[in-house]
Amino acid sequence: MGKSVGSRVHRLWGAWTSVCLLGACGTPQDTLDEAPPLSAPEAAPGEVSAHLSAPTSSFSAGDELTVSLSLTNVSSHPVRLLSWHTPAQGLTEDLLTVTLHGAPVEYTGPHYKRAAPQPGDFLTLAPGESLTRTVALSGLYDFSQSGHYAVSFSGSHHAASPALLNSFASNSLTLWIDGRPGPQDPPSTQAIAPMGLSYRQCSDSQKSDIAQAVNTAKSMAHRSVSYLSDTQPSNTPRYKTWFGSYTSTGWSTMKAHFSTLKTAFNSKPVVIDCTCTSNAYAYVYAHQPYTIYVCNAFWSAPMTGTDSKGGTLIHEMSHFTVVAGTDDHAYGQSAAKSLAISQPHKARDNADSHEYFAENTPVLR
Repeated sequence: MGKSVGSRVHRLWGAWTSVCLLGACGTPQDTLDEAPPLSAPEAAPGEVSAHLSAPTSSFSAGDELTVSLSLTNVSSHPVRLLSWHTPAQGLTEDLLTVTLHGAPVEYTGPHYKRAAPQPGDFLTLAPGESLTRTVALSGLYDFSQSGHYAVSFSGSHHAASPALLNSFASNSLTLWIDGRPGPQDPPSTQAIAPMGLSYRQCSDSQKSDIAQAVNTAKSMAHRSVSYLSDTQPSNTPRYKTWFGSYTSTGWSTMKAHFSTLKTAFNSKPVVIDCTCTSNAYAYVYAHQPYTIYVCNAFWSAPMTGTDSKGGTLIHEMSHFTVVAGTDDHAYGQSAAKSLAISQPHKARDNADSHEYFAENTPVLR
């Protein structure tokens, strides 16, 4: 989902603010501060209770699939919440646990790369304050099969905060859901883009920046493939820093990932959409190749180097299931390095790890 260089612990703060994705309530309730005081601490486990409910226990294929999330600050002090780890501006993170017959159901919502959070990105919930919002789930999880689904709020699903997973867990709902189009079914109105690079609602100056960024991403992908092809496979500093201790299988996997990345940039119908106005860098839908939505932080990023324009495109391209199908297990160089040490299999599935390997800043051999 895109990415944030802020602490992953913030993801759990989504336990509090939920919003309406139905258009009726796009902002938190009036009693929440829009610009929370920085003195308010970030929420900790045990300071919030969460409860899910649904208008019915059975949804037909034509029904709007919604649940309501009630969150209460049960602490004696205000708490700060990072808004994008809540549904305050729409459910843009994988904050729910959804299973079918005990098996995890895939999250199909947007994958973001984000800038470091600013004060305006936080919300505050007062002591004893409750918030209830209705959240639309259609299109965010794979409900293509009919059956009884279990749905609960669980907060962070990510490696940087494993101890906090389920710290704010809600009750679990059991819902009968009739199957509806799955993530492999593109909208019937989706236009087929021409081969090569094309633009959607971009200005001439934006097109110029994008063209340079795509060429930069192509160079990064090409150099990455060359490195993985020409270097003797081993615990080289560059590989070990971002993907963990060497194994022949791991090295082969990364070589395959970057080969597919290179092919995608060079020969697939890449579409860059300039309509996003959020403070993130960019986002994609993993099952909708090869459209990348670039956002505000993208335009001020350097062309090369850490968290660059070229690297952002590498990050987002890696998310597509037909490319590398990466997730966002850790954000930022520090967290990505830690992930390579603690869980190298997840580092090889992490979009930021692919980006930092490709940017190679500072240079590692």
